[in-house]
Amino acid sequence: MGRFVFKLPDVGEGTAEAELVAWHVKVGDTVEEDQLLVDVMTDKATVELTSPVAGKVTALHGEPGVMSAVGSAIVEFEVEGAGNAAEAASPSVSSQELESTSPSLREREETTVAAASPPHASGKGDHEVVEGAAPASAGNYVFKLPDVGEGTAEAELVAWHVAVGDAVEEDQLLAEVMTDKATVELTSPVAGTVAALHGQPGQQIAVGGPLVGFDVEGKGNVVAAPQPAPLSLDGRGAGGEGDAASRPGTASKATAPASSTKSIAPTAVTPTPTPPPSRGRGSVEAKLSDRNQRPLASPAVRQRARDMGVNLQFVPGSGPAGRIDHADLDAFVSGAGQTSSVPGTSAPTYAKAEGTTEVRIIGLRRKIAEKMAESVRRIPHITYVEEIDVTALEELRAHLNAQAKTTGKAKLNVLPFIARAIVVALRDQPQINATYDDEAGVLTQHAAVHLGIAAQTPNGLMVPVVRHAEARDPYDTAAEIARVSGAAKDGSAKREELSGSTITITSLGTLGGVVHTPIINHPEVAIIGPNKIAERVVVRDGQMVVRKMMNLSSSFDHRIVDGHDAAVFVQRIKGLLEHPATLWMG
Repeated sequence: MGRFVFKLPDVGEGTAEAELVAWHVKVGDTVEEDQLLVDVMTDKATVELTSPVAGKVTALHGEPGVMSAVGSAIVEFEVEGAGNAAEAASPSVSSQELESTSPSLREREETTVAAASPPHASGKGDHEVVEGAAPASAGNYVFKLPDVGEGTAEAELVAWHVAVGDAVEEDQLLAEVMTDKATVELTSPVAGTVAALHGQPGQQIAVGGPLVGFDVEGKGNVVAAPQPAPLSLDGRGAGGEGDAASRPGTASKATAPASSTKSIAPTAVTPTPTPPPSRGRGSVEAKLSDRNQRPLASPAVRQRARDMGVNLQFVPGSGPAGRIDHADLDAFVSGAGQTSSVPGTSAPTYAKAEGTTEVRIIGLRRKIAEKMAESVRRIPHITYVEEIDVTALEELRAHLNAQAKTTGKAKLNVLPFIARAIVVALRDQPQINATYDDEAGVLTQHAAVHLGIAAQTPNGLMVPVVRHAEARDPYDTAAEIARVSGAAKDGSAKREELSGSTITITSLGTLGGVVHTPIINHPEVAIIGPNKIAERVVVRDGQMVVRKMMNLSSSFDHRIVDGHDAAVFVQRIKGLLEHPATLWMG
């Protein structure tokens, strides 16, 4: 029996600690691999952690509400095998898991067993060690894709942060994967050498499927069946006098993976830009070595750094614990650009550009592309645009915001009023507050108005949901729009906050333009798109006057909503916004 210590991993938020929310096991429980252990919460998300091994719980570190540092022990197990208290090993798994590993990994296992097994016949070869053969204590460890807390059956591989042949430490960043709702960074559960990477960026990986294979000290978690001793070139059995020293085939087989690793690894390493001398490369490395961790940064900063080809290990961070933010990245790039220029020279103002850049559309951008294509392909859109005089609405809003200075309430923008107008207008046309299953031919009309708010985030377009907009006053609506939009932008939005809308508002604020043709958020049947507010000269009672005008661009599913019904709906919204006192009457 051995002892296995499960440490708190970096759950993908780049934080140094997390709060323990709830235990799902207790001391003495027998758990299976991938069984739910505990819920932890960072400042961005709540994550469920599952067991990396099967065994018996012997200790739980921490109580709900306690902050635990990333890398600190949270659960201890009694397991079959050596455990990882003394060496990086995990309990054995079934032979089926061995079959799921890559051929190269199985070959390494077979070679290790063959080299470590004593020959059948006695002789000098029994005690000689073949140069380059794996030591008897070496093993293979297969890291499988865990359930990252989203309850999904698969995840998309977004990016690798290691290559075959790399030596990694426990908790070192391995890869980024994305579910349909979030991007998560996966760290290594063991220390060892990367022997195999399963999958390419953009590929879907099943939860529980092999992701990374390691060569580790100890037994690992993959057990190979004993292999027969290989024959020498002249056909004699292994174990004859001098066999171990004279079998070039065995030695070459044992050393082949190592040599192939050396030839593969350099091709997978991204060239690291030279840091600016003014920063002092040595001082940056000293700071990082003191921290003994990968640089702390948000997923958005990491993605931007990858896009720019910048290695964050050389970027000094100004945040807590050396955390790197966008300003630090900008300062590093600006400094690099200045130091790379030659004094007295400047780039020509006009120069021909050559070459092309191919960018694979993966991750959230691919999800957005698929969603948009599906909506346009499946829904026959009809777009209706109307101009609305919002002068009275703007006067009311200015009055309420002036009062907010004394009442302490939040300032209001135009969205809460548009949301209320939609709620009121839907009372007369419930078929617009609906979702349509075109495969089943069923239209589901919803009593509650769950209002989707299309929001641009650092990772792309998302639609957080304001639930039960019909039950909210303008201040409550404004606060909820700000909350869910902020959660979508900083990556902390939960699954239920990004799904279940019945009708959507899409607004670009001051960038709203004059008119646009919004794409319906399938399977909804309508989307409302306010454009920017601008002063225009209009004719009123035969006089030219300046009014604050706003165009409203709306699209409808023409299979469900006729042109006449779409016009009636928009005209109802127009009347409510032009006479804002009627928004909360009746």
